[in-house]
Amino acid sequence: MSTTESRQTTTTPGTTRTAADQAVKETLEDYTLRFAPRSYRRWTPMVVATTALGGIAYMADFSIGAGIGLAHGTGNALAAIAVAAVVIFLTGFPLAYYGARYNIDLDLITRGSGFGYYGSVLTSVIFASFTFIFFALEGSIMAQGLKLGLGLPLWLGYLVSTLMVIPLVIYGMKALSKLQVWTTPIWLLLMVGPLVYLITTDPGTVDQFLAYAGTDGDSGVNTASVLLGAGVCLSLIAQIGEQIDYLRFMPPKTETNKRTWWTAVVMAGPGWVVLGALKQAIGVFLAVYILAKVGPAAATEPIQQFRGAFDAMMPSWMVIPLAVALVVISQIKINVTNAYSGSLAWTNSFTRVTKHYPGRMVFVLANLGFALALMEADMFSFLNGILGFYSNCAIAWVVTVATDIGINKYVLKLSPLQPEFRRGMLHAINPVGVVAFVAASGLSIAMYFHLLGDALQPYSPVAAAAIAFLLTPLMAVVTKGRYYLRRTDDGITEPLMDADGNPSAVSLDCHVCDQPYERPDLTACATHDAMVCSLCLSTDKVGDHVLPATA
Repeated sequence: MSTTESRQTTTTPGTTRTAADQAVKETLEDYTLRFAPRSYRRWTPMVVATTALGGIAYMADFSIGAGIGLAHGTGNALAAIAVAAVVIFLTGFPLAYYGARYNIDLDLITRGSGFGYYGSVLTSVIFASFTFIFFALEGSIMAQGLKLGLGLPLWLGYLVSTLMVIPLVIYGMKALSKLQVWTTPIWLLLMVGPLVYLITTDPGTVDQFLAYAGTDGDSGVNTASVLLGAGVCLSLIAQIGEQIDYLRFMPPKTETNKRTWWTAVVMAGPGWVVLGALKQAIGVFLAVYILAKVGPAAATEPIQQFRGAFDAMMPSWMVIPLAVALVVISQIKINVTNAYSGSLAWTNSFTRVTKHYPGRMVFVLANLGFALALMEADMFSFLNGILGFYSNCAIAWVVTVATDIGINKYVLKLSPLQPEFRRGMLHAINPVGVVAFVAASGLSIAMYFHLLGDALQPYSPVAAAAIAFLLTPLMAVVTKGRYYLRRTDDGITEPLMDADGNPSAVSLDCHVCDQPYERPDLTACATHDAMVCSLCLSTDKVGDHVLPATA
């Protein structure tokens, strides 16, 4: 089945036919805004997992770890990294499972997990912001490498790092899977090799690393420093959204493949944070190792960290080329993911608000434009401040959705167990998730900016997580779950799920765009004895095809 994303729902036959013809030609899309059909999901679980983990090659972790370590000392940094990793793993597990099991991205999960059809636009914008913030961070790191290796000025390096991902990201999952699978072994060798060499040949570097006290000169571990560091690390909690953009292409879970399926989901879903935390710890180690040579400002730059590590183990003529190669490979691997996932999030928001689908490429360019502006503004120099602020919103969102799945669905049974994302089936706004998210992010941001006193400022990430975790089930109980579903029957007699509990692969035709789609992507039409696909529903400007409310 060809990928057909762009739909213009109208009541004029001529214009409808034209829009459908244009959609058929749009073969480069990757099931933007919709359920990923079984006919497209031809990869094995481990290929999907390897592709998803390929995006974890980013080097921001080294900078984040180094920044925390230099400010608060090794002990506080390692404790902060561990705290953040536990929170990210626990919240990422239910989200990864839902994405892989039901083949939908995090925005579609969010719609039916407490936010409603339009309520999740807010979180889509937050996720889109995550992608261009981290694209800018990774692009800055690449530009630093290009300056050191090729002598390019930073402004030109920013531009090169932005433009070079466009050809790769256009082609979606098919191109990304090949890129990530083939480059991952090279990246692992270049990253792990120098670290192993330093530890085995000079054990004193480990003692120096463990003893480093930070700029405050206090070697002890204290709660405020740990929580401040954890808040920066927790800005990465939204990375699970990028993991799910790949995990939604998992094959159906069956008795035959269930062990491999679960291994892939855990490893590439919440398990990404294990590698992420390890890289942050390595960042602290390398920053301490090169600190005396390059100074605190340059010690947070990954290109300088690996230049120093390579310098200890190989001839000088190989050092800079290998360090630059590592940085460039890493940044390409992550920034194609940032650009891809960001374009999905922006397209999703725009389509629902305007009921017009302009094509994903428009938002690839828009996302890259935002990122380039941040790079030119030298966001790298105030990295921890940006991430510390952003983490409050990201934590509130992810914890709210994870709590809705884990508690409201499985314990309280007030939220529908099977995710719903189609227009007409959901209320516009669900107060359960929206209220919990707004309260958690609003209060934690106030704490972060010292509005509730200096003593509470380090606890802003804890507040974001705790408030979201408590308010989400409380709001479900108060509202008695009335705002999850607008109706319980989508008007089609064919079951949504197959005998194994996977989304049905039965193909049915959309009468608006005349294209076949699998069962979970369609509902009955309100005005015709026919069916309509989810994106034609999204672009229905007058609501001709949207089923009426019954709940």
